[in-house]
Amino acid sequence: MNPEKEISTENCFPVVGARGMSAAQAAAYDARWRVLDESGRALGAGDPALADVSVELRFGYLVLRAPGMLRLDIPLDVIEDDPSVLDTVALDGKDVCVADEGEWAATWFTQVAGRPVRLVKVCSDPQAGTLPA
Repeated sequence: MNPEKEISTENCFPVVGARGMSAAQAAAYDARWRVLDESGRALGAGDPALADVSVELRFGYLVLRAPGMLRLDIPLDVIEDDPSVLDTVALDGKDVCVADEGEWAATWFTQVAGRPVRLVKVCSDPQAGTLPA
């Protein structure tokens, strides 16, 4: 049995690069959030800046914790209808619509990563996250 394959089928990673969690609880949110650097590139799963970020789904929130930081709670299922928070970025070789999770999340992750970054949520419904022409 391949241990890497076993881990990937038992864990999901709602925030790519952060610690994983039970697939049963988080499958619907796997890879939903990404952390982007100043140039818009996503921090990868091997980036040490996110290795200590733990993730939990609780009462409709993505609950994030990191050493020396207060807990950060992000609402799970928000319909992004404000075009000012939407952007298109290249993730995994595809252009996708993302919603910026705001200054509070950006500041939290910037402190954790030690460099300017932003937390974005990949829009799950292409129609809800359509950018105006």
